[in-house]
Amino acid sequence: MSQPILHTERLRLVPLSAGHLEHLVELSADTEVMRYLAGVQTPEQSADELRRTLAYAGGGIGCWTGFVDAAFAGFWSLRPGESAGEAELGYRMLRGYWRKGLGKEGAREMLRHGFRDVGLDRIYARTAALNKASQATMASIGLRHIRDFVADPEYFAPGEDRHAVEYAVGRDEWLASEFA
Repeated sequence: MSQPILHTERLRLVPLSAGHLEHLVELSADTEVMRYLAGVQTPEQSADELRRTLAYAGGGIGCWTGFVDAAFAGFWSLRPGESAGEAELGYRMLRGYWRKGLGKEGAREMLRHGFRDVGLDRIYARTAALNKASQATMASIGLRHIRDFVADPEYFAPGEDRHAVEYAVGRDEWLASEFA
C-alpha cells in the first residue's frame, strides 16, 4: 500500500515528496514551531530530515503535507513504531494555523487511516512535558496518557528540559470510542 492522498473537512493531506522541501524549511526555521522539538533547523538539516522521512514511507505509513485550500499549513505523520503493528503520530503546523482545530483534524485522520486503512494495532504520540497544547490535542482525539519519561537529548533543543510524555491508544479501544 502506498501513501494515499487523505482529506478532512478542511485539509488536503498529500504524501510528502522532495518537492515539499521549501515548506519543511519554512516550518523548521520558526523558533516557536520548533520550541519543543530539536530547535530551529538550517535548510541543510531540513533536507536531511526530509530524506530520513521519505526513507520510512511505505505500507501506508509516512508523512503528509497539509494544505488548506492551496496554502501550506503543516505536516502530519505516522512513523514506524518501536514494535510491529504500531506507529508514532506526529504533527507540526505553521503558527498562522494554530488554535483553529487543524492539528486535531489532521491527527484524527492519521488515526483513522492508521487503524482502518493500514490495520495498525497501536498509535502513540510523544511530546515535551511542557507542551500542554500538544497534549491537549492528543487527549482530544482519544489518546490517553501512558507515561512520563526523559527523552533522548537529540529530541529537544539544546539546554531544554528533557521531560516528556507519551500518549497512546489501541485499535480496539479507538474503534469502540466516540472518536472512531
